[in-house]
Amino acid sequence: MSTPSSSLRILNALSVVFCGLTALYLLIGGAWLLAVGGSPYYVATGIALLAVTWLIWRRHPAAFLLYAAILVGTAAWGLWESGPDFWALVPRSDVLVIFGIWLLLAVSPSLVPPRGVAVGMLLLALVIWGGVLGYAVFNDPQTVNGTLSGTPNAQAATAPASGVEAADWPAYGRTLQGTRYSPIAQITPDNVKNLKVAWIFRTGDTKGPNDPVEITNEVTPLKIGDLLYTCSPHQILFALDAQTGKLKWKFDPKLKADPSFQHVTCRGVSYADLSTNSAEAPAPASAPESNATAAAQATASDASAASAASAVPAASDSPASAAASTSTPASGAQQATGAPGLCTRRIFLPVNDGHLYALDAETGQRCPDFADNGDLDLQQNEPVTTPGMYEPTSPPVVTSKVIIVAGSVEDNFSTREPSGVIRGFDVRTGKLLWAFDPGAQDPNALPGPGRHYTWNSPNSWAPAAYDPKLDMVYLPMGVSTPDIWGGNRTPLQERYASGLLALHASTGKLAWFYQSTHHDLWDMDQPSQPTVADITGKDGNTIPVVYAPAKTGNLYVLDRRTGMPVVPAPERPVPQDPAPGDRLSPTQPFSALTYRPTKNLSGADMWGATMYDQLVCRVMFHRLRYDGIYTPPSLQGTLVFPGNLGMFEWGGIAVDTDRQIAIANPIALPFVSRLIPRGPGNPMEPVAGAKGNGTEAGVQPQYGVPYGVTLNPFLSPFGLPCKQPAWGYISAIDLKTNQIVWKKRIGTARDSSSIPLPFKLGMPMLGGPIATAGGVAFIAATADNYIRGYDVNNGKELWRARLPAGGQATPMTYSVNGRQYVVIAAGGHGSFGTKLGDYLIAYALPNQ
Repeated sequence: MSTPSSSLRILNALSVVFCGLTALYLLIGGAWLLAVGGSPYYVATGIALLAVTWLIWRRHPAAFLLYAAILVGTAAWGLWESGPDFWALVPRSDVLVIFGIWLLLAVSPSLVPPRGVAVGMLLLALVIWGGVLGYAVFNDPQTVNGTLSGTPNAQAATAPASGVEAADWPAYGRTLQGTRYSPIAQITPDNVKNLKVAWIFRTGDTKGPNDPVEITNEVTPLKIGDLLYTCSPHQILFALDAQTGKLKWKFDPKLKADPSFQHVTCRGVSYADLSTNSAEAPAPASAPESNATAAAQATASDASAASAASAVPAASDSPASAAASTSTPASGAQQATGAPGLCTRRIFLPVNDGHLYALDAETGQRCPDFADNGDLDLQQNEPVTTPGMYEPTSPPVVTSKVIIVAGSVEDNFSTREPSGVIRGFDVRTGKLLWAFDPGAQDPNALPGPGRHYTWNSPNSWAPAAYDPKLDMVYLPMGVSTPDIWGGNRTPLQERYASGLLALHASTGKLAWFYQSTHHDLWDMDQPSQPTVADITGKDGNTIPVVYAPAKTGNLYVLDRRTGMPVVPAPERPVPQDPAPGDRLSPTQPFSALTYRPTKNLSGADMWGATMYDQLVCRVMFHRLRYDGIYTPPSLQGTLVFPGNLGMFEWGGIAVDTDRQIAIANPIALPFVSRLIPRGPGNPMEPVAGAKGNGTEAGVQPQYGVPYGVTLNPFLSPFGLPCKQPAWGYISAIDLKTNQIVWKKRIGTARDSSSIPLPFKLGMPMLGGPIATAGGVAFIAATADNYIRGYDVNNGKELWRARLPAGGQATPMTYSVNGRQYVVIAAGGHGSFGTKLGDYLIAYALPNQ
């Protein structure tokens, strides 16, 4: 037997140490995993690696034969668990394959002859793994490869919809219907690759020492005429030349932020042209009689769920509200005479300290006849007026008569928080016309002397949509805080929680309500602007619908006149056995149009950068309570999937109303919630001066209920998601058939890992897509700093541009003198972890 050289002995010793330590790790971790009900693979592989370690030490060729068997067995096991999913196979292969290559190159010369067969078998096993991974790269089981029927409508730009000029983007969703679709068609799949930066504007508004973690730049700018209107995180409003990006004027409301604010963000502003508005709004349309309430309540025995389950028809009008709906015409320039004057055209700016400013769209001056010199105090008649506890983070809806304002209420702080009341103010004077307080016995009752709105009423924090023909406003509703405990909630608090609320915009009277989550303990609110559209049914008739994307991944399609589902959403049983003192609804509504997971997560879905952290994630998974979607919160710790961030967030969907298709960007990131019983360091009531922690993650006190809670993404010790990728997709839906036609991973790990490799895993997102008549959809939003353009027909990525900061916003598009621009705010997101910045960037095709 020959003696290896000293260098070979060193390499052999290193191999023994590495293989032995890996074997021990897998044995110990695998035994723990087996004890909590997980896979036996790790124990079996650990035993086999111990034998390989001994054989390498002995320099026996059987080490290679046994290691080859481990590789082949692991490949079979990986394919059985995850199929040909490249990123699911990576942590099952990376350490073993790399070590196998090491053995071939560094250890094989030291083996005792004969070794040819052993080396050949190991080489074959590595080739098998190479073939498996190579096949998986091009056969992603998570991808849906289809093609939409029809072609982009290149003539759409000649026919403005809903009275909106094709060149403009005058509302958050471009139209008040929330379509996020532009009829401009200059940019096409053929030329989008030529997009270049046209101009960059820097706001100068950056994170300060008194700002919370949750500082974000989520704005979608408006473009009207020659001006572009945008706002920065501290709600500084900028008017820019739409062609050059040059500053025309700015308005600074002097927000005094505090680290306790749960949000410092500006999602957008609103616009009104009073010169073209008539003095009277359209007459409210009455919703047809329907049996929506009975149908929805039939399957919900839970008292609180039954009181508000699914669609709720309108209640009778209240005298107080009817009186409040009468307004007096404004005088002077604000009358609807068409005469130009100060504030004939105005911008409404919501500010996070609970104020709403009305500003002249041409000059930025305050509108003197609106509220108090252009400043409307939204804290009036709130039970709590602490700055930051009530924040209007989304732009309000503006009709010809009414500006409809809702706001965010601090999540999970206490049971004594502001009301989520929705209010309608005169668009000219700021006078209160009506109120809808979702937690009140009479939601339309107006506050009087000594009376305030209801504590902790459910709130509507995301943008709303409006149908001018029906004069209905559609508001996505959240849950009465605290979110993760509901044992003390009253039926009134849950009557209009976590669903879609339709009100008559001129009066604030209830039209209908559809509840998408009963007795919500998961923060599964309606998180995004609904979209109003007319769709052709199977019988060829036009159906007026509203699309309501939910955090659960369900996309509810409702008749916007009645709230009745157009796409079936039957009630189905969900997990039970709540934490002590709470209760659960026995069923929840599940839409047939959905991106929610088709099966429950299992240990096979756990992930990691290596087999080491994948094993840890498997152990963590099996130690949590998880029975599928709607698993209730627990002291043990509950895996929440879809997670608290939701599959749909505030970005919503884009609907091409010409082709009747939608572009969506669902995400898939589990969270973990763990209830914390009251005790030392966790009092039932807050100490004097207690404030929030400036974020929706981490420890949440939930004062006034028996438990605090921790809320965090489900991450490995290395900070990576424990669920295997993808965590984010871009997708298209044929709205005539309600079928998902294509779905692709979107986003890379370039800005999320210590090694900036552009691996296309499919990343989490905050923000939404837009669609254009040219056949290109644009989106930023991902955890990597890019904006991308996709072929609407098949989902092919056609263009991307590197951003200087995170693009957690929804883009918009417009044209000036026939040249189309695409604009994105690149300001980052504090709690999402992307790079902060102060950029607004416009892209356009080169001038011809």
